[in-house]
Amino acid sequence: MRRLPALLAVALLPLAGCSDDDGRGPADGPPSPGPSTATDSGSATAVPRRPTGAALDVALSEPREDSVYPDVGDPGVDALHYDLSLTWDPVARVLEGTERVVLRSTGNDDRLRLDLAPELEVGSVRVDGEEARFRHRGKDLVVRHDVVADRRYALVVTYAGTPRPVPAPTRRRDVATTGWTTTADGWTWTMQEPYGALTWYAVNDHPSDKALYDITVRVPTPFVGVANGALVSREEDGPDTVTRWHLAEPAASYLVTVATGDYVTAEATSDSGVPVTWWVPRDQPDLGRGARTTAEELGWLEERLGPYPFDTLGAVVVDSASAMETQTMMTIGTSEYARSPAVVVHELAHQWYGDQVTPTDWRDVWMNEGMVMYLQVLWQAEEDGTDLDAVLDAYAAAEVRERASAGPPGAYDPDAFGASTVYYGPALMWHELRGRVGEDAFWSMVRGWPASQEDGAADREEYVAWVEQEAGLELSAFFDDWLLGETTPARS
Repeated sequence: MRRLPALLAVALLPLAGCSDDDGRGPADGPPSPGPSTATDSGSATAVPRRPTGAALDVALSEPREDSVYPDVGDPGVDALHYDLSLTWDPVARVLEGTERVVLRSTGNDDRLRLDLAPELEVGSVRVDGEEARFRHRGKDLVVRHDVVADRRYALVVTYAGTPRPVPAPTRRRDVATTGWTTTADGWTWTMQEPYGALTWYAVNDHPSDKALYDITVRVPTPFVGVANGALVSREEDGPDTVTRWHLAEPAASYLVTVATGDYVTAEATSDSGVPVTWWVPRDQPDLGRGARTTAEELGWLEERLGPYPFDTLGAVVVDSASAMETQTMMTIGTSEYARSPAVVVHELAHQWYGDQVTPTDWRDVWMNEGMVMYLQVLWQAEEDGTDLDAVLDAYAAAEVRERASAGPPGAYDPDAFGASTVYYGPALMWHELRGRVGEDAFWSMVRGWPASQEDGAADREEYVAWVEQEAGLELSAFFDDWLLGETTPARS
């Protein structure tokens, strides 16, 4: 998610999360971007088999206790697959859920813990088919069951209630809450960085724990449910519309999305053959033109970052002033700012930096935002014909103020999540490194890092070591100055 002040006509976006997507080349030549006429459909894919056994190994993680927000998430749980069946009543404002989560216990214990907001009342919990005792106090759902390290367990949780968002740990004026949000007319959407998935399902709500997802959404027609990944099926069942979604690559919980409302679709195709679908409100079909511009912007990013890392790409337009890089299905606000090409480029770039490779700890959100901010600046300077050095000078002046207020990018104030410091400072840092190592080496590193960590997560130490190896330079002091220094380093 992001929204920053505009500097020299370049949109900035600091908040929580961002995303960007790029296209994967076709086998028989690139078609030109297709039309983006809004329709009711939305293409469905072949029905995939839900992953089991060794197929879940791709989602194996090493969960950690977060250094910034240690109360959310549990390193004792490694979730591998969430299968969510959700029914939303927009009149009663009630969400009913049946969730099957396959997880690995990382140690021996007599319990398992997941995050789940207290507004959702748990009806039952079963572990490997047997009823289990549980306690649900505050946001902690504690399931009493003896577990063994590295063994996998299947939990089935039923719950219901009226979801509400949670306060966001930020000083930003554009975002006060995260998680499930309900509009006055019963539409819903979710943005949940650094946490908030716990407001609508039981989850290990931490970026170090990536998992696979299947999501089924039932809503009264003409509403339709939109989520991450491929649309597997869309069916009318009596008065309801039921959609089923399949995410084929592991995702962190903050990158999962679900939205419900009266949506129609607009479709386009990138030059590299990636189909792009925008889900837009029926009464605003013109917003569907975003599908075509997204397809075009994807090509610019693929030239710098390599093929789009996922199988599907889309966006769902929601009643928000911000935007979020939710994996494969960006969540884009209805405001002119949130729908601007610069913001969409930002969220697209996150598909590599943030989604394909994700930080294992929220102290390292700069790993997402810094590179994506730099790419956004480069794109907009090129698009608008703006002098890049002038733009970066303005960012540098703003970064001095932000660093003094919110702390350095790699050690920011926990109450200032999404402050501009995690955007501006690292963007300037990457520009400085580009000057040190040269064009070829720099862009090779930019392209190589997400691919080297495909579908995984990494921390600052791993990233710095990788950059040093690729650059053939000792850069610890350079990174420490930019990421941890109390003052902004001088620029060359």
